[in-house]
Amino acid sequence: MPAQPPLRVVQWATGAVGRSALRALVSRPEFELAGVLVYDPDKVGRDAGDLVGLPATGVKCTDDVERVLALDADCVLHMPLPSAYFGGDRAGDVEMICALLASGKNVITTTGFVYPRCHGPALVERLEAACLAGGTTLHGTGVNPGFMADLMPLALSGLSTRVDHIFVRESSDFRGHPSRQIVTDLIGFTRSPKDYAAAVRPFRMLQRGLFAESVQLVADSLGVTLDEVEESDDYELAREDFPIAAGTVRRGTVCASRWVFSGLVRGRPFMSVECVYKADATKVARWPEPGFTVHIEGVPQMTITVSEMSHGLAGAAAHAVNSIRAVCAAPPGIATFLDLPLAVGAGTARLA
Repeated sequence: MPAQPPLRVVQWATGAVGRSALRALVSRPEFELAGVLVYDPDKVGRDAGDLVGLPATGVKCTDDVERVLALDADCVLHMPLPSAYFGGDRAGDVEMICALLASGKNVITTTGFVYPRCHGPALVERLEAACLAGGTTLHGTGVNPGFMADLMPLALSGLSTRVDHIFVRESSDFRGHPSRQIVTDLIGFTRSPKDYAAAVRPFRMLQRGLFAESVQLVADSLGVTLDEVEESDDYELAREDFPIAAGTVRRGTVCASRWVFSGLVRGRPFMSVECVYKADATKVARWPEPGFTVHIEGVPQMTITVSEMSHGLAGAAAHAVNSIRAVCAAPPGIATFLDLPLAVGAGTARLA
């Protein structure tokens, strides 16, 4: 059987997740790097390999969106900061994704879009029109959402004769996360309570959009009609100064937050997603230790726990990269993970 030609892929944005994805694209022979879109002026003109400590690729980074839209490529790994970071809604992300799709490029994004139907028919119609125009497919993915809060509960439900309540918990340690944009500007760590209350509004909008999609996807897949998705959040203040990769957390500033999203049926939760974020888990005793838990109440009852994920950002990038071939082979339109073969790290296993 003849080998399949490599797929030409564009890396859109090179933050922490984007760099991990770029490293995989450069290293794996089934992909050919077609272009790299960057936002940092200092990265413009640099070789893509240089950004991730690999040999030169011959592909120079650019901030020219029109140039990237004109590229001949099979797929774009779309991994920028979401529009909410800049104080807007998802309209900016939608506009850019639609332009990429209409230009003839499949899009895999980590900015949401796990289940666009959650946001109503107008968004779905716009995205599908762009897919039809370009003959392309859109797929939203990540670790959570994109795997733990949606794929995993649905996989476990296949062992159930009755599901009463689904509970998913993520607890993440941001001690080593290098991006101040994410850790301080978006999540709000190192801010005073007053500053946090004002600054966290865009993040609240982002979080609600992301996890409402996961909750709605699971409910719809199991034939459950939700009345609403309820959200609550809380935060914890540091009791001492301590350093993290993104800066210094001062005593009395926000060092952790907890978010809960519940899909309700007649006032009772059918599915709950709890997200705990800690600036440094060794300094924050409140709330659970880092890891993931999926618990299904029903017949039978089941609990799966991932006690540690040492590089969660790498996991998010890998899930996107491992989806490329399936997304490129899919018919035009919006593709959730239910529409695609399970993404596996083909070709990446290493034997001692």
